[in-house]
Parts: sequence; C-alpha cells; structure tokens
Amino acid sequence: MIRKAQLNEVSEIWRMLHAFADKDVLPRTMADLYSQVREYFVYKKGRGPIMGVAGLHIFWHDLGEIRSVAVLPNFQKTGIGSRLANKCIEEARILGLKKVFALTTRPDFFKRLGFKRVPNEELPNIIWSECKDCLKYPDKCNEIPMLLELETAADEG
Repeated sequence: MIRKAQLNEVSEIWRMLHAFADKDVLPRTMADLYSQVREYFVYKKGRGPIMGVAGLHIFWHDLGEIRSVAVLPNFQKTGIGSRLANKCIEEARILGLKKVFALTTRPDFFKRLGFKRVPNEELPNIIWSECKDCLKYPDKCNEIPMLLELETAADEG
C-alpha cells in the first residue's frame, strides 16, 4: 500500500535513504526528513517494514521534483519504484504543477514514466541549490536531468 509517510517512520526512511546514498540517492538529514515528511510517500504492507519511498518536493508554483526514490533490494524490479513515482506524479497534478523533474543516474526508469532528458540549462537555477550537499559535487556529478510536462485538472477542464 502506498500512503503518506508518518512521523514515526522518519528514522526508517533515513536509514533507507542512507543505504542508497553512495549509489543513487542524495542523503537527507534527519532534520530535513522531519520538516519535509509530508513530501514523502512510502510503500508498506501491514505492519511490515517500509519497502520503498519516494518524495515530491515543490520548488516553485509550477515545478516539483521527484526525489529519493528507493526500494529495498529484495523488492526491486517488482514495480514498487514505478508505483511510488507515479503517486508523486499524481500528487503533482492534484497540486496543479505544470512540470516535474528528476535528477537521476537511472534515466531509463524515468523515461518509462514519460520523462524526457533535458539539458541542465533548461531547469531553473533554484533546483541546483541542494547540489552543494552532494558528495559528488561539483566534479563527479553524473546525474541526468529528466523532465515531465503535466496536464493538470485545470488544463483539462
């Protein structure tokens, strides 16, 4: 089941994101996760552990980022990551965002969700503000910007 993260799950989310920090996910501080907990969705069955997590961070009135998509190794390639990312996209539409982006080392994952690769310059400067916290900044950055243009309910209506 996918649902919004709860405060009592922050430490579990933190451990999960840190397990992926050397690979594909920017580590988040515990303080960041507490202050942004409502940005995160979790995939969990019953009282079991969180099997996957993803967040939708709002950068501007029309722009959001899908971030911190992580699925425990035993549950990868089962569709959990795609379901979490799609939940973030659904939330972005509900909020009326026009675009969502992802900075990723796995562009094929986002391409399957309809994202297109874009040059760094196509994204506003504000999104690069968190790069200073990345272990790969500035010389070893291998993240690829991907963008998805959204139709919102207001556009359809």
